[in-house]
Amino acid sequence: MSRAVVFAYHNVGARCLRVLQAHGVDVRLVVTHDDDPAETQWFARVADVAADLELPWIAPADANASDVVATVAALAPDFIFSFYYRRMLGAPLLALAARGALNMHGSLLPHYRGRAPVNWAVLRGERHTGATLHYMADKPDAGDIVAQQAVPILPDDTAMEVFDKVTLAAEICLDGVLPALLAGTAPRRRNDIARGSYFGGRKPEDGRIDWSQAAPTVHNLVRAVAPPYPGAFTAVAGHPARVLRTRIVAAAGVPTAPTLAVERGSLLARCGGGGVLRVDALEVDGQLHTPAMLVERFGDAALPLPLPVDPGAPHAARA
Repeated sequence: MSRAVVFAYHNVGARCLRVLQAHGVDVRLVVTHDDDPAETQWFARVADVAADLELPWIAPADANASDVVATVAALAPDFIFSFYYRRMLGAPLLALAARGALNMHGSLLPHYRGRAPVNWAVLRGERHTGATLHYMADKPDAGDIVAQQAVPILPDDTAMEVFDKVTLAAEICLDGVLPALLAGTAPRRRNDIARGSYFGGRKPEDGRIDWSQAAPTVHNLVRAVAPPYPGAFTAVAGHPARVLRTRIVAAAGVPTAPTLAVERGSLLARCGGGGVLRVDALEVDGQLHTPAMLVERFGDAALPLPLPVDPGAPHAARA
């Protein structure tokens, strides 16, 4: 029976841990994270899964600390697995896996290496993504590829909907290749990172809508940061607002001053770079507004949508 130490978090971590258990892998230790009280906990807790499977688990502040490395070394793992663990594992840890240290990444490598791969793929209008099981190296998401599973991204899919698909893709990917991996016959091919892409983490403030862009670009931003992520934000009649769901009515058109208006019972946003979006979920001052509520509150005239501030403009012009 192969021994493993598993570093895991989030839904992918929870599902992949169950896959290892189903295949009879001897998981000696699960290393996870303490939950961040400032983060909305919409995903599965790996600690709960470990407890359910009666596996020992720890949540150290630093997985690469010497005491953690010593603990893992004493367990003599054949494999180390990282399933959506949020920290890179250092060389001393990776060297402890007698038969290899592998990571499950939420994209089709070498594309979308780095942080928030699902959100970036949606933001950039990709039509496919997936999950990749690969060996860990000194650079993030750069080691040899063992297996991949693709999933589609539909035009109106939110990042959450795509992440659910990627979670299943990760489960299918690991379940399919694990027998060969344990037997020592799994394929292994070079991860050509020069042909791929790398993206960093995203912050809530990256969700500000630039209405000077075309409708598809705005639509992709709304999808990429829709709840349970912080949401795409803007202002409506000077009030803070979040655009939570959109659909493209017209993908292109003559550039125009961006506006928001109720037309034939639908809330339509005309984008500065061309095109029209139907806004299916709008929150103003923290409250969801139907088209009728918006008209009742602000009148039936088209409302101008804010353009990005020129950082080089004089302060008076920006006010």
